[in-house]
Amino acid sequence: MSKAYSKDVQYHINMKQGDVGRYVILPGDPKRCEKIAKHFDTAELVADHREFVTYTGYLDGVKVSVTSTGIGGPSASIALEELANIGADTFIRVGTSGGMDVNVMGGDLVVASGAIRMEGTGREYAPMEFPAVADYDVLNALVRASQNLGKKYHVGIVQCKDAYYGQHEPETKPVSYELQNKWEAWLRLGALASEMESAALFIVGAYRKVRVGAILSVVANQERRKLGLDDPQVHDTEDAIKAAVEAIRILIKEDKLKSY
Repeated sequence: MSKAYSKDVQYHINMKQGDVGRYVILPGDPKRCEKIAKHFDTAELVADHREFVTYTGYLDGVKVSVTSTGIGGPSASIALEELANIGADTFIRVGTSGGMDVNVMGGDLVVASGAIRMEGTGREYAPMEFPAVADYDVLNALVRASQNLGKKYHVGIVQCKDAYYGQHEPETKPVSYELQNKWEAWLRLGALASEMESAALFIVGAYRKVRVGAILSVVANQERRKLGLDDPQVHDTEDAIKAAVEAIRILIKEDKLKSY
């Protein structure tokens, strides 16, 4: 029988206490897990179940992990809940996004300080009046990591949605009036980028009393394209991965100091 159905193992991620470290990087794409794990000092595959792939190893002598969440808030919330159940308490989402503000270009990094909750998962955890915001310590670590690595980065609000094509083809949808009007509002309010997981992760993290942050690699910017501006497309996520790993190193050092 699969471990996923035994009492001591989490149903979806197929892991138990001791399989992961306190610090976990959360990419959406399972195929990115091995790539991220190569940045650890040591790492080995510990679980591969559904969309949830996990490698665990060590970074600066401390146990760390990387677990994929799949696409969107529903599966991301499952990963966070079950990882928290087995001892993880510090999470960094690393993934891709589409630029919104015209100053954000493909290849830039976006550190999310908060997220617009245009998604459904968070509604089952908190009233809409409750903000989706990053943990302060993780946010600061991501900013410092981006600075240490000399990467171009932005800090601010990201928009989170459930429907990818609701963003990219809003005019074709029966609720186009709502999608397009709200998109314009987000632009006027200075939203930096659009993605699909951070809002749910921030809300679930608040509920579970764990630390959550997010750093996103910008693939391209449709608003720059609309204006006829240069719109480079960058699909390499290595800079965001390096910044996430560096942020974990920073947090490890800071947490050790706090324990004295």
